[in-house]
Parts: sequence; C-alpha cells; structure tokens
Amino acid sequence: MDSSNFSSAGPVRILLVDDYEPFRRYVRSLLMKRAEWVVLSEVSDGLEAVQKAEELQPDLILLDIGLPTLSGIEAARRIRKLSPGSRILFVSQELSADVVREALATGAAGYVVKMDARSELPIAVDAVLRGGQFVGRRLGDQGHRSDSVFPPLERNPEVARRHEAGFYSGDASLLDDITRFIGTALRAGNAAIVIATESHRSSLLPRLQAYGLDTAAAIEQGRYISLDAADTISKFMLNGMPEPVRFLRLLGGVITTAAEAMRGEQTRVAVFGECVHLLWAQGNAEAAIQVEKLGNQLAKAYDLDILCGYRLGSVQGGMDSQIFQRICAEHSAVHSE
Repeated sequence: MDSSNFSSAGPVRILLVDDYEPFRRYVRSLLMKRAEWVVLSEVSDGLEAVQKAEELQPDLILLDIGLPTLSGIEAARRIRKLSPGSRILFVSQELSADVVREALATGAAGYVVKMDARSELPIAVDAVLRGGQFVGRRLGDQGHRSDSVFPPLERNPEVARRHEAGFYSGDASLLDDITRFIGTALRAGNAAIVIATESHRSSLLPRLQAYGLDTAAAIEQGRYISLDAADTISKFMLNGMPEPVRFLRLLGGVITTAAEAMRGEQTRVAVFGECVHLLWAQGNAEAAIQVEKLGNQLAKAYDLDILCGYRLGSVQGGMDSQIFQRICAEHSAVHSE
C-alpha cells in the first residue's frame, strides 16, 4: 500500500509503543504536526503492544525495543503474524549493529535512533508509509548501513536498486555523506562523479584527502570527475524541464568516460548529484522529479550507485510533504541528517 492509498482511505492510524511516558509525549507532538497522522493508542508494555496491534490493526506501529514483559523485537515477530498489514518502525536508543539487524529481520520497515527522532522520525514515517525502508543516519555513520545488513526495498520496477536520496540539515552533514560515498568508491578502485556546487566541490577535495585518498592521482587517471551542478543543468534543460535525450546523452557520456578510466573488469561508478536540489530550491520541483526519473534510467543502463543530495535547511519553509513523497518514490532508499 503506498502513500496514496493511505491518503484516500483516510487518516494514518498509529500505535505508539514506549515505556517512557515523556518520550511518548514528545513523539506524539512530532506526529501531531501532520493532520493525517492519528495516534490511536499508546502502550508501555511489549505484551500489551501485541494485544493492541491485534485489536486495532493499525497502519503503523512505532515500537521501542527495551520494553517490559516482552521485548520490542519479540513483540514485532508476534505482531507480524497477528496484524500483517501493520508496518513497523523501530524507535530505539539501541545502536548495536547486531540488535538493529535482528530488529529489521522481523520484517520491520525502518529503524530510527531516539536521539535523532526530531530530524528523522517524520521522514522515516513518510518513507515507511510509502512502502520503503528507512535506516537512521547515525547507524550509517558507524558503518552499519550496507546492502547485507539493511537491503533497500524496491517499491516498483522503475526504481533503480542503488539510487538513494539524502536529506540534510546543512552543509556539514551533506559533505560528510559525500565524503563517505565518494571516498568509499575511490578506495575500492571504482570511479566517481561529483555534480555539485562550486563551494561543495572545493570543500570536498581536502576532505577526500583527509580520508586517505590520492585525489590528484584519481583525477589524472580519470576516475574522479567533478562537474558544476548549475552548468550541467544548463546543458540539459529545455523550456524549464529536462530534455531526456540531452540529459541521457550528456550524463551517459560522462559515465562512460569514467568507466573507461578504470583498470580490469570492475566498471562500477558512483555518482553524487546536486542538480535536483538546485532545481527544487529554484521552485521547479517538477523538473527535479523528472531528473530523478531519468536518473533511474541511467542506473539501469550503467552499473551505478547514485546519491542525490537535498539541503532542506538551506530553503526557507522546507519541502512540501507531497513533493517529498514524490521525490522519495523515485529512490531505493532515503536517509536524513
């Protein structure tokens, strides 16, 4: 069931499970900012959570792990059998990769660390209600986020397997993520393409060097290509929208050049793109969404990992929830900072 199903069927019915009343009150205040999200009931006990889930059959269950009587993980296993239509999003202070792995193995759709609830919970709820998966940024920071541990859920055949979106509160978190994403690719011997603003491209180079990479050698080999986002946009736009042939020819050529620079049989390319953020920030969200769709075509034509960056904190008023949902629907996974 995607977000449109929830919208047409009425409010999203939520069961909130946590044994600490002040935190439940805090989460409730976050959820109340969206009129369509309704907390049906709050419980503080794992066994009671199972009983309430069976009774109410909620659309979404926000579930802590450290609960009395029955752990959140065991509760999730039972809930999956008794209320199979309920989506489960863990909200816990546990940071252990083993615990998170076990929690997601229950069939839960996401995991948010409690200390990040303010910034991540609304995004996580949106992602899970769309049928996607959300794993908090802090887990990725500790090196836990990987395909083997947190496989992205593909929602439809048009979404490429490794086309992710990151939503960032500021430049620091954005640059941290780009450094990891591009640095990991280069360190593995792959090629990397960065399409970003001048300031971000300039800030990224010393960060990659501090990451232990010889960026000068990667540039000379042709494995690292850096393009200006605004200039790139100007080359594929026509009448305010991306022209598909121009876009695919331009980006396909750059990707081919990067792939040919690699030695041996390995030809994987990592692409970070900020064009979509610029288009959205300029008030042209439809163009950004079309670029995301074209990105999926690129990812299917080439062996790519794509990360699209949106700096929500740089635009007054943030992102409209409907636009956010449509952008996320074009990605295999989303995360925020």
